[in-house]
Amino acid sequence: MRPGQAGARALVTPATSHRPLLAVCLKLSAVFLFIVMAALIKATSEMVPPGQAVFFRSFFAIPVILVWLAMRGALRDGLVARSPLGHVWRGILGTTGMGLSFAGLGLIPLPEATAIGYATPIFTVILAAVILGERIRVIRITAVGMGLMGVGVMLWPRLGAGDLQDGATVGALLILAATLARSLVQIQVRRLVETEHTAAIVFYFSLTASALSLLTAPLGWVVPGPEVAALLILAGVLGGVAQILVTSSYRFAPASLLAPYDYASMIFAILIGYVWFSEVPTALMLSGAALVVAGNILVIWRERQLGLDRARARSVSDPKA
Repeated sequence: MRPGQAGARALVTPATSHRPLLAVCLKLSAVFLFIVMAALIKATSEMVPPGQAVFFRSFFAIPVILVWLAMRGALRDGLVARSPLGHVWRGILGTTGMGLSFAGLGLIPLPEATAIGYATPIFTVILAAVILGERIRVIRITAVGMGLMGVGVMLWPRLGAGDLQDGATVGALLILAATLARSLVQIQVRRLVETEHTAAIVFYFSLTASALSLLTAPLGWVVPGPEVAALLILAGVLGGVAQILVTSSYRFAPASLLAPYDYASMIFAILIGYVWFSEVPTALMLSGAALVVAGNILVIWRERQLGLDRARARSVSDPKA
């Protein structure tokens, strides 16, 4: 361990107690709110451009995060940035992923976008091997293969048509690109948690994303009506609350226990997609999603076997889309 690293780890590791039921409730609540947030963004996608949606999602999460820090008495320590450039890179990657995701959400069904997003851990394994030099052994190779096969199954109906003029095809590719960006975010967060407080990672992402999204204003921002503005503000608030809930859940249970509950998002996405947007998932999409989920669970199991602690990285991962 490098000099000073032990102190840094102590800074970013919260006081924990083993309360798995509370942790699961917090995690499921966060997953549900993230899907509601995505539905709100999808509902406004025809009225506002993706960059403007990113601004609302990020900017209106900041007050929620600041109130949370103040209530915990961590406002001062939680906003200390020991690696400013690291936060900038995390912000660039996360904002790019969020923008791509929001653009794709308006073009394909909510369950399909959710399912393609499940490929993030699979791509993270690949990128961790390339960028961080992590070893990929037989079990992880198998998991990656299953995940990539699942992605192929989900994308085949879109790409098989060969028509890039089709909005749904473009939407699926945008979500896939967003998934790759989120995988890079995971890699960057793994680096940041060595020195940075969890709260700082969450706060400075929202701040950076708000600033970066303003750069898209010349591309056609609009003045939203009261109803649309309310939906966008609500998306930002819910996103902030969900990020706090998921971060808090890892104070009461390990990541290996909570990670599988991420896949409850498919149930929520199917229900909300059907009720709100009259979307019905296809059998092929569900089959592909099942393969990706199986690959992810294999990765989770392998990491648990190896004793790899990803709780900090998971708790501040990309704030969904």
